[in-house]
Amino acid sequence: MAAQPQARSPAAPSVKLLVDGRLVESATTEWRDIVNPATQEVLARVPFATAAEIEGAIASAAKAFVAWRETPVGARMRIMLKLQELIRRDMKKIAACLTAEQGKTLADAEGDVFRGLEVVEHACSVGSIQMGEHLEQVAGGVDVYSVRQPLGVCAGITPFNFPAMIPLWMFPMAIVAGNTFVLKPSEQDPMTPMRLAELWYEAGFPKGTLQVLHGGKEQVDFLLTHPDVQAISFVGSVPVAQHVYRTGTQHLKRVQAFAGAKNHMIVMPDADKQQVINNIVGASCGAAGQRCMAISVAVLVGEAKQWIPEIADSLKKLKVGPWNDPEASLGPVISKKAKERVENYVAIGAKEGAKLLVDGRGAKVPGHENGNFVGPSMFSGVTPEMTIYKDEIFGPVLIVMEVATLDEAIDLINRNPYGNGTSMFTASGAAARKFQHSIEVGQVGINIPIPVPLPFFSFTGWKGSFYGDQHAYGKQAVKFYTRTKTITSRWFDSQEVVSGPNMTIRLK
Repeated sequence: MAAQPQARSPAAPSVKLLVDGRLVESATTEWRDIVNPATQEVLARVPFATAAEIEGAIASAAKAFVAWRETPVGARMRIMLKLQELIRRDMKKIAACLTAEQGKTLADAEGDVFRGLEVVEHACSVGSIQMGEHLEQVAGGVDVYSVRQPLGVCAGITPFNFPAMIPLWMFPMAIVAGNTFVLKPSEQDPMTPMRLAELWYEAGFPKGTLQVLHGGKEQVDFLLTHPDVQAISFVGSVPVAQHVYRTGTQHLKRVQAFAGAKNHMIVMPDADKQQVINNIVGASCGAAGQRCMAISVAVLVGEAKQWIPEIADSLKKLKVGPWNDPEASLGPVISKKAKERVENYVAIGAKEGAKLLVDGRGAKVPGHENGNFVGPSMFSGVTPEMTIYKDEIFGPVLIVMEVATLDEAIDLINRNPYGNGTSMFTASGAAARKFQHSIEVGQVGINIPIPVPLPFFSFTGWKGSFYGDQHAYGKQAVKFYTRTKTITSRWFDSQEVVSGPNMTIRLK
């Protein structure tokens, strides 16, 4: 939720707020640099919104809700169709902006945008997933039916690692269901969400349906405690997720808070070796390991441990580089602080006795010597008591553990406090069936390394990876952003004789 704000340099362009359908210059005196992670170039400055600006955005959203909730579902869907067309049109422009402020390779940035676009496309079918239920003749001449109605003003707080995808998980589903929305993106890379918001209004959505504010903890707490905000969606670290959930629920709001992870991949000895190596390498180091669904622990069962040297060799071959290097497999981490954190964990792992097979510290990229580059690292001989196993590192660090049986592997994962994602590589249907049934993790992949569900389903982390009830996108998102109203009705025929008062609650 934020480093300390800074005084703004007049030489840097400023990121605007989006309030009541207009881009406005903030009146704040608190600013933060937006820095290209590969070059340390200051791209722009982002304001930490004032209390008056936040109040104004919420008021605008509340006013817009009155008319927007009455807009026919078909009209909402048609504007959403226009939005997905505009995102497709500007895909490369959005990705270029994303790479500059976040550091991803261009291909990874385009994937970030595309996975968000899939949710926008799914939002276009809200008419079929926001339907209620109807049952006639539950009693004599009595029908019961339910409808799902919007909540009002909703808010979202999004992280730095997916500045296109995760905002698109939130506001399209909330608004197409009839709500209005206040977005507080990460202060580290807010320009990408701002581009999406500009496309929102180009698509034709009424002013006030989407507001964008910037800031840190103070601004987030304002949203968490404001009486007119009905629901909060959050993605970020464990301690902040816990704070968001507790504070929001204490103020009687619906909250979905997605937190940290420690995702394991079980590798059975009957799996295809090259497929395993390719997928472990990509799933552990893609996006510089800054994914809540990254595979950070490989659990090799039995003879699969013989593949450790080849996995290490493949990691060593990965090229670290900036966004404009088409041969780069991974870019920099988001900040110098993040680089220090990852490299510190590598040092801790070696100190605690794990075997450091690949050391990514001190990575240098010619021409980008000041970049926040961390090369892939890999440990073997890791035990559950080690810090590098217990903590989420959020960098390109692969931990390898060895067990004798599938049962041991399942038990290891089930004892971990996180439950975001897990996967298994095997040629055995029986082993896969046992794994998917017994594992206590919300998202499971069979020969799929990063099992992020498509938007027809929902993103369903478990245990310490999620606080709340209903999850992101899909049917669960519609349930989260709406409330159920149940109507029980009877229509009397003009000739019907009323027998007298009914002194019970029983329907006849």
